[in-house]
Amino acid sequence: MSHQRIPAHWTVQRSTPFFTKETVPAALLSHHNTAAGVFGQLCVMEGTVTYFGFADSEATEPEVKVVINAGQFATSPPQYWHRIEMSDDAQFNINFWSDADKKGQALFHTKDPE
Repeated sequence: MSHQRIPAHWTVQRSTPFFTKETVPAALLSHHNTAAGVFGQLCVMEGTVTYFGFADSEATEPEVKVVINAGQFATSPPQYWHRIEMSDDAQFNINFWSDADKKGQALFHTKDPE
Protein backbone atom coordinates (compact mmCIF):
# COMPACT_ATOMS: atom_id res chain seq x y z
CA MET A 1 0.00 0.00 0.00
CA SER A 2 2.81 2.44 0.74
CA HIS A 3 3.88 2.74 -2.85
CA GLN A 4 1.10 1.85 -5.24
CA ARG A 5 2.16 2.75 -8.73
CA ILE A 6 0.54 5.79 -10.28
CA PRO A 7 -0.39 4.94 -13.89
CA ALA A 8 2.24 6.20 -16.33
CA HIS A 9 -0.19 8.28 -18.40
CA TRP A 10 -1.49 10.24 -15.38
CA THR A 11 -0.28 13.79 -14.73
CA VAL A 12 0.01 16.09 -11.73
CA GLN A 13 -3.17 18.16 -11.46
CA ARG A 14 -2.16 20.22 -8.44
CA SER A 15 0.66 20.45 -5.91
CA THR A 16 0.45 21.93 -2.43
CA PRO A 17 3.03 24.22 -0.89
CA PHE A 18 5.33 22.65 1.70
CA PHE A 19 3.55 22.19 5.02
CA THR A 20 5.06 22.27 8.52
CA LYS A 21 3.48 21.54 11.92
CA GLU A 22 2.40 25.20 11.98
CA THR A 23 0.87 25.29 8.50
CA VAL A 24 -0.55 21.80 7.91
CA PRO A 25 -4.30 21.87 7.19
CA ALA A 26 -6.26 20.23 10.02
CA ALA A 27 -8.03 18.00 7.47
CA LEU A 28 -4.79 16.12 6.79
CA LEU A 29 -4.46 15.19 10.47
CA SER A 30 -7.92 13.57 10.56
CA HIS A 31 -9.80 11.03 8.41
CA HIS A 32 -9.93 12.12 4.77
CA ASN A 33 -9.61 10.47 1.39
CA THR A 34 -8.52 11.29 -2.11
CA ALA A 35 -11.29 11.83 -4.63
CA ALA A 36 -12.32 9.26 -7.23
CA GLY A 37 -9.72 9.07 -9.98
CA VAL A 38 -7.05 10.89 -7.91
CA PHE A 39 -3.82 9.55 -6.43
CA GLY A 40 -2.10 11.50 -3.66
CA GLN A 41 1.72 11.48 -3.56
CA LEU A 42 3.06 12.65 -0.20
CA CYS A 43 6.68 13.82 -0.52
CA VAL A 44 8.70 14.43 2.66
CA MET A 45 11.48 17.03 2.46
CA GLU A 46 12.51 17.07 6.15
CA GLY A 47 11.62 15.10 9.26
CA THR A 48 9.12 12.25 9.24
CA VAL A 49 5.47 11.89 8.28
CA THR A 50 3.55 8.80 9.37
CA TYR A 51 0.65 7.76 7.13
CA PHE A 52 -2.24 5.73 8.56
CA GLY A 53 -4.64 4.03 6.14
CA PHE A 54 -8.13 2.88 7.11
CA ALA A 55 -10.53 0.28 5.69
CA ASP A 56 -13.35 2.85 5.54
CA SER A 57 -14.51 6.20 6.91
CA GLU A 58 -15.71 4.67 10.19
CA ALA A 59 -12.60 2.61 11.02
CA THR A 60 -10.69 3.79 14.10
CA GLU A 61 -7.79 1.32 13.89
CA PRO A 62 -5.49 1.69 10.88
CA GLU A 63 -4.95 -1.27 8.57
CA VAL A 64 -1.78 0.35 7.20
CA LYS A 65 0.99 2.36 8.84
CA VAL A 66 3.80 3.78 6.72
CA VAL A 67 6.66 5.89 8.08
CA ILE A 68 7.91 8.29 5.38
CA ASN A 69 11.31 9.82 6.09
CA ALA A 70 13.02 12.85 4.53
CA GLY A 71 13.74 12.20 0.86
CA GLN A 72 11.01 9.56 0.52
CA PHE A 73 7.44 9.56 -0.72
CA ALA A 74 4.37 7.35 -0.50
CA THR A 75 1.23 7.18 -2.59
CA SER A 76 -2.39 7.03 -1.52
CA PRO A 77 -4.84 5.49 -3.98
CA PRO A 78 -8.15 7.04 -5.03
CA GLN A 79 -10.91 7.05 -2.41
CA TYR A 80 -8.73 5.51 0.33
CA TRP A 81 -9.34 6.85 3.85
CA HIS A 82 -6.23 7.99 5.69
CA ARG A 83 -4.65 10.55 8.01
CA ILE A 84 -1.13 11.61 8.91
CA GLU A 85 1.00 12.46 11.91
CA MET A 86 4.21 14.43 11.59
CA SER A 87 7.42 15.01 13.51
CA ASP A 88 8.04 18.51 14.88
CA ASP A 89 10.58 19.22 12.12
CA ALA A 90 8.58 17.71 9.24
CA GLN A 91 8.13 19.49 5.92
CA PHE A 92 6.16 17.85 3.13
CA ASN A 93 3.96 18.54 0.17
CA ILE A 94 1.35 16.59 -1.76
CA ASN A 95 1.05 16.10 -5.52
CA PHE A 96 -2.39 15.12 -6.79
CA TRP A 97 -2.28 12.92 -9.91
CA SER A 98 -5.12 12.04 -12.30
CA ASP A 99 -5.73 10.89 -15.86
CA ALA A 100 -8.28 13.66 -16.41
CA ASP A 101 -8.27 17.43 -16.04
CA LYS A 102 -9.44 18.14 -12.49
CA LYS A 103 -9.22 21.93 -12.52
CA GLY A 104 -11.80 23.37 -10.17
CA GLN A 105 -12.71 19.96 -8.71
CA ALA A 106 -12.14 18.72 -5.17
CA LEU A 107 -9.15 16.40 -4.98
CA PHE A 108 -9.86 15.08 -1.50
CA HIS A 109 -12.77 14.76 0.93
CA THR A 110 -12.92 15.01 4.71
CA LYS A 111 -15.10 12.95 6.99
CA ASP A 112 -18.32 14.77 7.88
CA PRO A 113 -18.26 16.02 11.48
CA GLU A 114 -20.52 14.07 13.81
